[in-house]
Amino acid sequence: MDSSRVAFCPFCGAHMSRLTRFCFSCGRSLEFLNGTEQTERPDMLQQCIRYFNEGHSYAVIVDMMACLHGVHISLRSLKSKLNDAGLYRRKDLSSTDVITRAIRVELRGPGQLFGYRMMWQVLRQKYNLRVRRDHVMNLLRELNPQGCERRARRRFIRRIYHSMGPNYMWHVDGYDKLKPFGLALSGCIDGFSRKVLWLICGATNNDPSVIAHYFLSCVRNLGVIPMRLRTDCGTENGTMAAIQCTLRHHHNDYYSGASSHMYGSSTTNQRIEFWWSIFRKGRCQFWMELFADLREAGYLNGSHEHQCLLRYCFGDVIQRDLDECMRLWNSHRIRPSRTASCPGGVPNELYYLPHRFGSRDCGFKIEMTELDAFPDVHLTRAPCGDPNMQEYLDFAVEHNHLQKPEQWQSSTELYLKLKEIAQL
Repeated sequence: MDSSRVAFCPFCGAHMSRLTRFCFSCGRSLEFLNGTEQTERPDMLQQCIRYFNEGHSYAVIVDMMACLHGVHISLRSLKSKLNDAGLYRRKDLSSTDVITRAIRVELRGPGQLFGYRMMWQVLRQKYNLRVRRDHVMNLLRELNPQGCERRARRRFIRRIYHSMGPNYMWHVDGYDKLKPFGLALSGCIDGFSRKVLWLICGATNNDPSVIAHYFLSCVRNLGVIPMRLRTDCGTENGTMAAIQCTLRHHHNDYYSGASSHMYGSSTTNQRIEFWWSIFRKGRCQFWMELFADLREAGYLNGSHEHQCLLRYCFGDVIQRDLDECMRLWNSHRIRPSRTASCPGGVPNELYYLPHRFGSRDCGFKIEMTELDAFPDVHLTRAPCGDPNMQEYLDFAVEHNHLQKPEQWQSSTELYLKLKEIAQL
């Protein structure tokens, strides 16, 4: 063969000054190229080998070469060239040791999720190994029995929630299902015990000072601050996060200082988000339907005045209902879960008696003098959200000798009467 022509290896692409029996780079045999014109069809052999390694049949390779590359080659010629290159469908299979090493490499990463069909394809295309599919299946059963068992069960694998004890992580979030009616809820739950620490209805849950007031009130009542606090990325949580980090700055544990607060998406704040779904089915749905009926009847249009009036008439009743919901939840028994390392039991018992469940209190004692450094501006806010409306409605109730409601029926009657008096 003329040495002036450029020679290259069709397997690795390495260039050589002359065509030899073996490639200096990859060591593959090049004898099958002795009768070919490399300068005329250099890409044909590379493409045929690539399509062969991808698992296409001989007939498909011939068709792809003609349609995609304009190279017309007969089926017999294709088989002859591939056989000369040492490429066979069922002969010269790779050794078991080489296949095993490749599988072990894949099992260290995302390959641990592969079934035997996907693994077989990876071995052929990524590692250029010749292996039978049933052989890969048997090797996977031996090397990754747990993965094979999980795939056979065809079940979604959930991550396990871990918590070292009560006050290790507090989950805080707002609930906006009643916001179209002017009522905003805020809640907090302990991750280990699932004890609801606060559940409050107010005019807003977007004001940082309001959320900070809820947090400081809870800390005062319990006398502890959590090791970690988790919220979503809303701006209403900024002041509370700053207070948490300030109160933890002088501690020397791993999560002290700025690490004591954790931002995350709402979907990953799973403890409180899951509890909201329970709350929706067990409590909130009633209020949503009641207010929706008032809206459909034309007594509620979503204006600022109507929302203030609704909060004035229903706020205390809803808050008593929330307190009852929180009290019942904290005293009911939770069944053990396979998707959480936290034990089952009564939330109050889990929170106050962690030693009975092989755990410990992870909170830090707090002195009341430390909390005095944070002013509580929420105390001056009107319950209905508008001081002027609050003053007017108080005067209307006193002047017309109306009674404060105790149940939702009397709240509805008071709402309709005040709406008529105010001509809203």
